[in-house]
Amino acid sequence: MAEPLLDVRDLMVSFRTEEGVVRAVEGVSFALEPGEVLAIVGESGSGKSVAVGTLMGLTRSPNARFEGEARLRAARREHGGLELVGASEGKLRRVRGKDIAMIFQDPMTSLNPVQRVGDQIVEQIQAHEQVGDAEGRARAVDLLDRVGIPRAAERARSYPHEFSGGMRQRAMIAMAFSCEPRVLIADEPTTALDVTIQAQILRQIEELRERDTGVILVTHDLGVVADVADRILVMYAGRIVEQGTPDELFYDPQHPYTWGLLGSIARVDRARPKRLAAIEGLPPSLSDRPAGCHFRPRCPHAFGKCVETPALEHRAGLTPGHLDRCLLAGESKRRLREVNGEVGLGAP
Repeated sequence: MAEPLLDVRDLMVSFRTEEGVVRAVEGVSFALEPGEVLAIVGESGSGKSVAVGTLMGLTRSPNARFEGEARLRAARREHGGLELVGASEGKLRRVRGKDIAMIFQDPMTSLNPVQRVGDQIVEQIQAHEQVGDAEGRARAVDLLDRVGIPRAAERARSYPHEFSGGMRQRAMIAMAFSCEPRVLIADEPTTALDVTIQAQILRQIEELRERDTGVILVTHDLGVVADVADRILVMYAGRIVEQGTPDELFYDPQHPYTWGLLGSIARVDRARPKRLAAIEGLPPSLSDRPAGCHFRPRCPHAFGKCVETPALEHRAGLTPGHLDRCLLAGESKRRLREVNGEVGLGAP
């Protein structure tokens, strides 16, 4: 079996603030395989964006502290891969855009408003390759055409404000893939886009997967996850609370937080309820999280043992790659799901 493109182990990220130490990411581990789409889901404030931003070196500050390992084995210039945590800014600049790239939620804040879109793509290419202006412009036009920008040669001379939201997002994808990185991070790439443009963006992600690019998809949209993900990490308050394939998490969810996420989405196979279910309460402050299970104050099934810190592990009766961080025994979970109504989507 090929080595993973990205191997993250026990990643911890914290920030010193006036309100105390904010532990944004706590012990996150995962591996990204070639051609895999790994989705990270959870409410706002769960640590998703901080985790992936740290891999790109975007969360560094004098008040930040990092622990753990994140080896980018897709780094072409580094024998044995590049350790991203603690790497110098110079080394990160060499791999950002070339070996690992990122699509941000709002492309308008990432694109230069006073520079033509095509010129920005050329600049990205020339930062990593010895390419002349004419060749760079030809590649920029080809990339825009590949992501579905109409009249690509003409639109390459446009400014970002002359693009629609969906076109700007596709331009960001073109820029991210301009040097054919092996790892692509997409942070909420379909938020605030209509369903037609969402489908186009997801098709682009599928094409990247076919080229053996590993994709990390950060989102709160479970519908998007069901369409494209090979594996899902559910995060809450800086920790992974459950992980598995879409079938495992959608049809046999194990953690009460996952139950809550699934219960809060509309279903086409059931009568429409008067109101969608909601997870009571709010996520905890990351500077003052409850001891033990962080979900305990919001969990309707919490019991005395939940003051202990649960491990993310495989439970009896689950498929090997299905892990969860809940101290409820398997039989207890089954009984609760029968009492409260089936939470998953039913038998696949």
